[in-house]
Amino acid sequence: MPKHPLFDLIKNEPLFHSLVEKYGTPLYVYSKDRLIHNIQTLDQALGDHFESHHICYTIKANSNPHLIQALKSTIPALGADCASPGEIAISGKCGIVGNECIYTGNYESPNDLSYALETGAHINLDDISSFHRLKRIGLPKDISFRLNPGFGRGAFSQVVTGGENSKFGVPHYDIVNAYRLAKESGITSFGIQCMTGSGVLDPNYYPNLISKILKTVKKLKDELNIHMDYISLGGGYGIPYTDEDSPLNFDNVFNNVAQNFNVFFESRHEAKPALWIEPGKSVVGDTGILLTRVTGKKDSYKSYIGVDAGMETLMRPALYGAYHRIYKVGDPDALPSTKVDITGRICENTDRLAKDRLFPEVNEGDLLAVMDAGAYGFTMSNQFCTRPKVAEIFLAGEKPTLIRRRETIKDILRSCDV
Repeated sequence: MPKHPLFDLIKNEPLFHSLVEKYGTPLYVYSKDRLIHNIQTLDQALGDHFESHHICYTIKANSNPHLIQALKSTIPALGADCASPGEIAISGKCGIVGNECIYTGNYESPNDLSYALETGAHINLDDISSFHRLKRIGLPKDISFRLNPGFGRGAFSQVVTGGENSKFGVPHYDIVNAYRLAKESGITSFGIQCMTGSGVLDPNYYPNLISKILKTVKKLKDELNIHMDYISLGGGYGIPYTDEDSPLNFDNVFNNVAQNFNVFFESRHEAKPALWIEPGKSVVGDTGILLTRVTGKKDSYKSYIGVDAGMETLMRPALYGAYHRIYKVGDPDALPSTKVDITGRICENTDRLAKDRLFPEVNEGDLLAVMDAGAYGFTMSNQFCTRPKVAEIFLAGEKPTLIRRRETIKDILRSCDV
């Protein structure tokens, strides 16, 4: 089985001990080399198979400006997928501005829509009611709607964003009405977006999904004479979180997507739109390591390893039951000896980074590396139990740069006027 791409890095015990000696634990560490590799791989695969493409990095996955700036420097045409005014603002600070961004909200407030309109972002609307709210504010020249095709898939039920139980998108049976309203209101340029779930590792899912989207594109062209300037396949591209998972081969994935895409437009003698994607986890997920220190061990009805990172630092295991590989720093090959739960210090019984995990022997003070923590790690962290948020490090080779200082209790109280 292939090892984690940062497996050998975990063997560098002196490096990680020097990091935690200077910056403390818990600590998020991101590999710049891996980040650049991931975005270049995606861009190359799209460029090889599509006449025109646009990558909008999903800001919510990891919104640290230093990472976004590194991505933008690598791919100058990079755009941003934003779900809030704050994410549009962060994108702007990183040089991703105006129509390089796509704004996809849901149940958007007038203030949210106003901000997206003022900044010139492509506005991707979640519902017909969203269009009515936007129209009272003002209308852009182009618009897209988020299609809910009636199905979805995700690594967990909580991250499936298409289908009858999803709060997202315009139902497929209402999508023509949405575009008709937009066209009759004076919109002259159009796109369409479809995001049906996160963490999908089935390579056949994406070519099948584009075929379903193209059926809607055909209906819009035939009934309303609307031609799409761009079609966004959304995000959701999974990464391996276990040794048994196989990574997506993006060259194969987009080759197969392109075959369905090209046949459709060539058979209809129509100009091909640009293909957009909105990757987050596949760009930044496996770049991130959460370093945490063993704070205690307990033998009770079960055996526990207590660490100083809990659900306030990494929410995914408590929220979804997500699995993250965890290694002993300096000895990732250490053989497991005991079945344990690895838990943080939060006063909730859901505070587990791992359950019933076979794990090597460790002692108080040892460092553990929680892998694949680059996406939806820091961005979902919180201050529950008044635990300040942790620091973040950008690692270029073995050279660290502090890209977010550790929060303090004073920082937490700053807005309280006490």
